Amino acid sequence: MKRQFLKTVVGLAAGLAIAAVGQPALAEYNPKLLRIGFQKSASLLTLLKAQGAVEKRLAAQGLEVKWVEFPAGPQLLEGLNVGAIDFGYVGEAPPVFAQAAGANFVYVGYEEPAPTAEAVLVPKGSAIRTVADLRGKKVALNKGSNVHYLLVKLLEKNGLKYADIQPVFLPPADARAAFERGSVDAWVIWDPYTAAAEKQIEARILADGKGVVNNYAFFLAERDFASKRPEVISLLFEELQKQGQWIIKNYPAAAAQLAPLQGLDPTVVELSIRRYSNVVKPITEQVLVEQQKLADTFFELKLIPKEIKVKDAALPGKR
Repeated sequence: MKRQFLKTVVGLAAGLAIAAVGQPALAEYNPKLLRIGFQKSASLLTLLKAQGAVEKRLAAQGLEVKWVEFPAGPQLLEGLNVGAIDFGYVGEAPPVFAQAAGANFVYVGYEEPAPTAEAVLVPKGSAIRTVADLRGKKVALNKGSNVHYLLVKLLEKNGLKYADIQPVFLPPADARAAFERGSVDAWVIWDPYTAAAEKQIEARILADGKGVVNNYAFFLAERDFASKRPEVISLLFEELQKQGQWIIKNYPAAAAQLAPLQGLDPTVVELSIRRYSNVVKPITEQVLVEQQKLADTFFELKLIPKEIKVKDAALPGKR
């Protein structure tokens, strides 16, 4: 994986101190502007931005589109909270932390589960063969991210407790470096980092999320925007659904387009995007129920300071 891509991702912990929680929004609602927060690693939105379909449709309605790039989900949620963006896409864990910190957003949609898009990796020559072999071992992960939840559930499934391993909290770039030099025994990570490690250094997948976790991704909106402009949210979902279906039918072409945008080799990108569902749907009560399980787990582990009700971060009618 190219170094510039790795450097764009920072540790979740830095983002948890959402600077403007509890403060007034710094930007006011503008009925003629849609600001979309995205991360380059989020293939659906990255392709949508590159192809300009949303801009073309909204221009006819007198609405301008502005794309705002973020290095990771926590920073994107901060952007939502301070009114810097109206819409964005993140993994399932950052919204739990943001809600616990008081951020003002709502769940408006999700991407169907992608359990194989995150995994525990070990070096190709490692003697570790099962998850049970992780007892006492140093395991690198991004604190509070989706893979934190994956690790907890994998350990439970294999008769271990979270206290049985030595977590080493590192953002992806630092974790990969530690993994390569042998400072940690395993690395829990998501795609495209998983795919890059497999292709570039022959890392071996010890276990992924299949049968263990859902690994949803979520589309979030600033609460006022979602309430005032539901037609724009609907249009966005139409375009995201079209984009997702195009990816599913054209993996090699999608990878070729994404590779220069993400700074990765097309073979890495294709392996990665094939492990995501690319199926986008409006939020449902059942998905929020599943998200509550993650929130409860993080509270039990004392990773968030208080219990939260995920349904409070949904518009009326979705609770």
